Amino acid sequence: MHMDFLLIKKAKNGDGQAGEQFIKKHYSSIYQYCFLHIHDRALAEDMTQETFTRFFESLQTYTDYGKARNYLYRIAGNIIKNYYKKKKEIPVEKIPEMPGNDMGDAEVRMDIERAVERLPEELKETAILFFFQELKQKDIAELLDIKLSLVKYRVSRAKKLLSEYLEVRE
Repeated sequence: MHMDFLLIKKAKNGDGQAGEQFIKKHYSSIYQYCFLHIHDRALAEDMTQETFTRFFESLQTYTDYGKARNYLYRIAGNIIKNYYKKKKEIPVEKIPEMPGNDMGDAEVRMDIERAVERLPEELKETAILFFFQELKQKDIAELLDIKLSLVKYRVSRAKKLLSEYLEVRE
């Protein structure tokens, strides 16, 4: 995260190249986070761009340098929540397109993503951050503003449910 601190500081002082480096560093993980919630490539891309736009718009007042990635996830999460509030419906499961995977890997990934979609909302959010975004449980607790023990419980519960969901398909 030390690199983020330097990039943000430079970007705050008008260094556009530092801002681009920051975006390149975090773009794919924020995109994947949005995609796992929305299952629409173009919309996930728009949400990712909106996340970085909002981040840089708030740059002059941003002071929590050590947690830039968490701040990006929080912004993206708010954008996703606003999307569902406006839409007022949960999308019908779609077969997600994941570039760069062979068919076997893509099929397994689709099974996992379908299973994640079946999780209760609070478990789904934790599962996406833990399993797909590979965040540490401590970081998830900070990001979601909940206790570490609750994150541990949700990860454990999500593992159990996902195991059950994936067994059923066999």
